[in-house]
Amino acid sequence: MAPATASLISAYATGYSHDLLTNTLLATRAPVLVCPAMHTEMWDHPAVQDNLQLLKRRGVVIVDPEDGRLAGGDIGSGRLASTERILTQVEHLLSSSSSSPQRDFSGLNVLVTAGGTREPIDPVRFIGNRSSGKQGHALAEEAHARGAVVTLITTTQLPTSPAIISVAVDTAQQMHDAVMSRSSTADVIFMAAAVADFTPSQIATQKLKKRDGAPKLELHSTVDILAALGSCKSEMQTLVGFAAETRDVQLNAEQKLREKHADLLVVNDVAAPGVGFEFDTNEVVILSATAEHQFVPMTDKRSIAAAVLDAVLSTRMAQQLAPSLGE
Repeated sequence: MAPATASLISAYATGYSHDLLTNTLLATRAPVLVCPAMHTEMWDHPAVQDNLQLLKRRGVVIVDPEDGRLAGGDIGSGRLASTERILTQVEHLLSSSSSSPQRDFSGLNVLVTAGGTREPIDPVRFIGNRSSGKQGHALAEEAHARGAVVTLITTTQLPTSPAIISVAVDTAQQMHDAVMSRSSTADVIFMAAAVADFTPSQIATQKLKKRDGAPKLELHSTVDILAALGSCKSEMQTLVGFAAETRDVQLNAEQKLREKHADLLVVNDVAAPGVGFEFDTNEVVILSATAEHQFVPMTDKRSIAAAVLDAVLSTRMAQQLAPSLGE
């Protein structure tokens, strides 16, 4: 139900069937998602909150409203949740309530990085890149839908399913610290974030002024997170790297796969139309350290994520079979 008024929520909670909508709500055995929208005073009223808690206990999923401008022109809590948040919840609800969901990642702890890091120059400026984080978030959502316990380390504000553990970072060093402190418990790691290769050696404490002339920036290399993960990867841990290239795409990707000691590396040509940064579509090659490479033609990023997860399962199955074949 979107938008769900205080009156409708009350009728649903008390079982007051007085129109087609409430009749349907009381008769259905399907999962129900309620998206409240109302003035702040109504949203804060104990009666409304009690009704929502009652519905939650009955298994109804509530998408809380946001802060913002309301229908009456005032600003406060009660604004209908964004379309992105609602659709994310619908997708999660449908996947978790499916009679035969694909749960092939059940029991696995998955760590995903997403977005582009921002390396500060002064309090208002930074060195960054065009990564939107969409592919990393798609990987997190796909892994979650397939039963994994997912931790997402991200630089973006994209919506995520409530069960996904989201960790906000900004810089390459922050991402390194967040990843390395959690990597030992992860069965699968997707390094999908676009981590800056360089960062300013000194950060100005005050905003740099144009009248003072162009600053001379001295840069130094950031820590290589993928290489660090590859150097300490456990035997049954699967490490997936990502590479955005513009020339010699597969050659550069194969070199990165070897040097970083990853199990898989997903590469795309970001100079191609509709591929990579900021787009909702992607086209990739999944390189494997032990099997044939796989080309995934242009499709949406959630489908790309599904193909990458399938490749991870194949890799892990081969790893598990290897010891027994050697006996």
